[in-house]
Amino acid sequence: MSFKDCGDYGGYWPWRHKVFRRLFACFLCLIILVLFVILVIWLVLRPSKPEFNLQDATVVKFDLSDPNSRLSSIVQITISSHNPNDRIGIYYDHLDVYADYKGQQITAATVLPTGYQGHNDFSVWSPYLYGNAVPLAHYLAVAVDQDESAGFMLIYFKIDGRLRWKVGTWISGTYHIDVNCPAFFTVNSTKEFQFQKTTSCSVDV
Repeated sequence: MSFKDCGDYGGYWPWRHKVFRRLFACFLCLIILVLFVILVIWLVLRPSKPEFNLQDATVVKFDLSDPNSRLSSIVQITISSHNPNDRIGIYYDHLDVYADYKGQQITAATVLPTGYQGHNDFSVWSPYLYGNAVPLAHYLAVAVDQDESAGFMLIYFKIDGRLRWKVGTWISGTYHIDVNCPAFFTVNSTKEFQFQKTTSCSVDV
């Protein structure tokens, strides 16, 4: 009785290994291609930073009468944001705005409404900022008195937040945004503040 030679079964495993390697190589090439396309689109579109403008600022209260150099203030500002990109949208995930005097934060942060800003779209916010008995360094308290006596004061309104870019259906990771808006005020003898003019804000992303 003779036995049939059924062949070498050991050759099956190298063949299967080659198939897996080729499938993995194809999958890797596909991922690289997709990432390359995204990179090319990103470089071609090259998003421009959003533009911010301080349109108005009304000082409702600015009181440093506390003998312990504590400042209480209420300010309403109107600030606008413009997305200058033709093909890129912006998701504002978080935005905090506050007032700053000579490097010291003098109001609590107010959270601005967030959301999506389309191509060449505008957003306008008019938040109130509140500072309740904020302790000032002695030299800052002196500077406030000097500025009020001189009739001029410079206060910065700053925004600290996070945003994402949207290109088609693709959405980027999170980026940090810093906005700095100078506000020039005149101060009369009764300590009433008058906002001078709309100012452009510096923006870092």
